[in-house]
Amino acid sequence: MGAIIETKELTHLYSQGTPFEHTALHAVDFSADPGEYVAVIGRTGSGKSTLIQHLNGLLKPTSGQVLFDGTDIWESKERTRQVRCQVGLVFQYPEYQLFEETVYQDIAFGPKNMGLDKDEIDRRVKQSARFVGLEPVVLEKSPFDLSGGQKRRVAIAGVIAMEPQVLVLDEPTAGLDPSGSARILDNIRTYHQEKNACIILVSHSMEEVAREAERLVVIHKGTIPFSGSPAEVFTHGDELEAMGLGVPAMTRVFARLRSMGVDVPASVYTIPQAREAVLAALHRGPHKAGLWLCGERKKEPADMEFSAPLAENGMEQAASDEKGGT
Repeated sequence: MGAIIETKELTHLYSQGTPFEHTALHAVDFSADPGEYVAVIGRTGSGKSTLIQHLNGLLKPTSGQVLFDGTDIWESKERTRQVRCQVGLVFQYPEYQLFEETVYQDIAFGPKNMGLDKDEIDRRVKQSARFVGLEPVVLEKSPFDLSGGQKRRVAIAGVIAMEPQVLVLDEPTAGLDPSGSARILDNIRTYHQEKNACIILVSHSMEEVAREAERLVVIHKGTIPFSGSPAEVFTHGDELEAMGLGVPAMTRVFARLRSMGVDVPASVYTIPQAREAVLAALHRGPHKAGLWLCGERKKEPADMEFSAPLAENGMEQAASDEKGGT
């Protein structure tokens, strides 16, 4: 099966032909398959937002192509319009775009513009509200009476209601607390699983993309230097640090343990992976594993409690040690 969305030699210049001309993307080849969960990572100004705005025709390439299902999205005005319904784009802070009197009307805005009948619009509004965890009673409320997290979910529901085959989200958890962020990511995961949609998540959070995405695409100065599974991409820790991205905190902790002679794997980037790695090391034996850090008494796996607070303490200690040059 071929890519559902891809770019070929995509180049984009801002302010072309002026003294302010800037190359945001240079000959970028990007692709995502049906049902794939891809994360696009890069620091501010890297070109990642420019890339995703090309995917549904908000920007037109200076040169190169954007293909949806193998066909150039710019071959005709009708084709561009169709693609904008199939590639849903959720901007950063999308709640600022809410404007209707009720939540129901806001979610229904996209389906109405698609020319769907009343019953189909109603089905899509209620289904998308369920995907993002909004109770039916919320649908009749004003979106401006909701909390920040609820507004964000309403805005995402409005895009999901168009049932796009590709859902692109630009920093969907920006500005939310950990609880709100977790809910949004759960909502996206639900849509991905139930609709088998392709998800393209733009994020600065290495921990976030490590947990959620199957594949990472790194954007740097308008090019793609790395692409692959999280394990593959995070092996380039030094290069990512130089790009201002870094690696997940857990990866740094395990790199520090390895430098101290502890027999743990290098490809650890989430807390569940870290727990399994430590339990495996304990099973091999504390002396062989170099886990003298755990104390003199040998701890069996069943005795060990490895939790997020413990991991966070380890991260803080590793960061402190690095700053101190030890």
